[in-house]
Amino acid sequence: MRTGTDTGAAATGRRVPVTVLARDPISFEGAAGQLRRHPEIDLREESGPGTVALLVEDAFDEAALIRLRRLARGEEARTVLVVSTLRENELLDVVECGVGAIVWRQEATADRLARAVLAAARGDGDLPADLVGRLMSQVGSLHRGTSGRPGTPGTVLTPREVDVLRLVSEGLDTGEIARKLSYSERTVKNVMHGLTKRLHLRNRAHAVAYALREGYL
Repeated sequence: MRTGTDTGAAATGRRVPVTVLARDPISFEGAAGQLRRHPEIDLREESGPGTVALLVEDAFDEAALIRLRRLARGEEARTVLVVSTLRENELLDVVECGVGAIVWRQEATADRLARAVLAAARGDGDLPADLVGRLMSQVGSLHRGTSGRPGTPGTVLTPREVDVLRLVSEGLDTGEIARKLSYSERTVKNVMHGLTKRLHLRNRAHAVAYALREGYL
């Protein structure tokens, strides 16, 4: 996992538009106050194209899932979820709603929130290490339960796509993947873009979940 924040946006003069969504004013002001410490983040009242939506929840309940699905239908904002706990049966729902970054509330410092927001803005994933293992375990169980069914795809993903996704699942960023595979960063980005568009996947975390579910990883 990374430490510190990615300064790429600040270095290029671009600010990442972010909208904070919370059920109560204390949670809202807490998250917004943390993000205001980072000049590369541009807090806005409403989401739009290119905006990162930071959704702050305590318990993940049906209302939270509805809010995530509403954001997913809008297809305008990339989503970061800040939450206290997630049960395993909720994890895939969260990923398939387009959440690419998850932050535990107890770890939601200014730097941690900014790192998650910047990762989401780039289209990268940023999941706590314990959640990565739980996601792989859960999707592996689903795959084992459906492995005998007809229609399991055998040639949907190319070897190059599988190589890239395997490294994504290990938490590597675009630059690290490019160095590992001796590709350019543009090639890695093109592989991920083509894969997510072709299979109608929402982000890297969703792509990894798909590959795990279908038995590629």
